[in-house]
Amino acid sequence: MPVRSLNSSVLRWPDKGRVDRAIRHWSREQAHKHPHLLRIGYFGSYARGDWGVGSDLDLLVVVESSELPFERRGLGFDTTKLPVPVDLLVYTVEEWGRLKKSPFGRRLARETVWVWERGPSPGRRACA
Repeated sequence: MPVRSLNSSVLRWPDKGRVDRAIRHWSREQAHKHPHLLRIGYFGSYARGDWGVGSDLDLLVVVESSELPFERRGLGFDTTKLPVPVDLLVYTVEEWGRLKKSPFGRRLARETVWVWERGPSPGRRACA
């Protein structure tokens, strides 16, 4: 989260480098907690480089499958250790495949900076 400089009313918002390092570390932690996790990336202002004070981090997570409805999937991921607020989208690999065929999904696929990906294993579907 933003920090106030000593004896100043100026807020310092975390820069892209700090946010990128934090999300990469967080992603490795999540991979240990969630064996169904396939990919983690970020999109939006941090990916484009036009972030500023107040920008949140838009995260995209792809999982093998989920019994939970889309709206509840993000609840299983604790993002409170990240240095900025987070909007989290969690798609199954099947949903991600369908989404990439839409204009929004194609833009999302182009813009996303992937920071973690599970290595290939026999029988696992690709989610690129």
